[in-house]
Amino acid sequence: MNMINLVVTILIFIGMLYILWKMQKKFISFPKRVFTGLGLGIAFGAVLQLIYGADSSILQTATDWFGIVGNGYVRLLKMIVMPLIMVSIISSIANVTSSKNIGKLAGLIIAILVFTTLIAASVGVLSANVFHLNAENIQAGAAEEERAGELKDQVGDATTSIPEKVLEFIPVNPFEDMTGARPTSTLGVVIFASFIGVASLGVRRKKPAQFETFKKMVDALYAIVMRVVTLILRLTPFGVLALMTNTIATTKLAGIINLSAFVVASYAALIVMILIHLLLIFLVGLNPLQFLKKAMPALTFAFTSRTSAGTIPINVQVQTKGMGVPEGGANLAATFGSSIGQNGCAGIYPAMLAVMIAPTVGIDPLDAGFIIKLIIIVAISSFGVAGVGGGATFAALIVLSAMNLPVGLAGLLISIEPLIDMGRTAVNVSGSMTAGVVSAKLMHDLDVDVYRSVKSDGVGDDI
Repeated sequence: MNMINLVVTILIFIGMLYILWKMQKKFISFPKRVFTGLGLGIAFGAVLQLIYGADSSILQTATDWFGIVGNGYVRLLKMIVMPLIMVSIISSIANVTSSKNIGKLAGLIIAILVFTTLIAASVGVLSANVFHLNAENIQAGAAEEERAGELKDQVGDATTSIPEKVLEFIPVNPFEDMTGARPTSTLGVVIFASFIGVASLGVRRKKPAQFETFKKMVDALYAIVMRVVTLILRLTPFGVLALMTNTIATTKLAGIINLSAFVVASYAALIVMILIHLLLIFLVGLNPLQFLKKAMPALTFAFTSRTSAGTIPINVQVQTKGMGVPEGGANLAATFGSSIGQNGCAGIYPAMLAVMIAPTVGIDPLDAGFIIKLIIIVAISSFGVAGVGGGATFAALIVLSAMNLPVGLAGLLISIEPLIDMGRTAVNVSGSMTAGVVSAKLMHDLDVDVYRSVKSDGVGDDI
């Protein structure tokens, strides 16, 4: 009987994949396909949990099969992220008239990301205090105790000094970083690609013939990589369906109820941060609703996949084709935003955890000195946080260790981690797109006509 139920469940999932495939064949717009996948995934996941229960062996087996589609899609995105970053940055720098422009742009993007992280930390502190979060009131089960032990074992990797952390940004072996071997690998690839791009500008002045040969090679490679990106992005609706189904089906309702205050406080803070992003868009003279509308494909995928780095290809295309951001700025904003100043994972989340845990060691979470120190540490620690699953945990370990707070208590949130991580990742991506659009507008590089156009499919017609 269990085998029959499993086969039926998988066949229903295949049927939904077929629906999405037919929509693609009928040239239904990309956002509509993505939202259809999202809606089907939520509904199907909820039905599966209602029928089988989150701990059912049938459900565990079924989600493993669904994972071939969902996790396979995320793996394909991660496969192309590093090559995309490499060729995009080299191409962007090689096409500018002066290396000063790219330096100013990069500095402005980083400044916006760090500034919004400071705000995000403040929002996290405010939300945690408003909802009176306190780790003493949370009951820990066997899974939570096990997770706490794992976090204590990991804390040694997180407690590096600021000078050591800065040195970690500098790549020693760029080919190793291309594999994503370190938490700061993305930044390492960015730095290496930037050196190559800047060096090419020097070659352009002294040996223009060699530069033209190099530029043609880079342009050809960029065109091929972007074609690969397009092919992978066509799989987005299918990946969203599978990822959302697995998340909804396996998230335990009991865990959500037990930690409902933290879930509500988290999403309240995340929504406030999205509104702050829209306020920044408004302050530079742009329509924030237009930004939100065109950002939806990237935000939807970030929400379901829980990977900022994996969202880079969609992020870049949304900024360039939907919002009028130049390719250089879009690539820098999406890349930096996946490992620097993540507003959700490295801003709001560590700040909320610190406030929640502070009372367990006799610290008043409303103390001004504690809050100021916490916000500063969160901003500094936001550099180099990996833009994949687990990045928020690593950021929390750094902050809690620096604040001399018990890191093991972070394990109490294991049962709701996927649920809140979806919102955190969407806020990360929103922050990076905000940095790209605002920096382009301030430097007068934004194509305002593209931004104001009614077309909402920011990732192009070829998907």
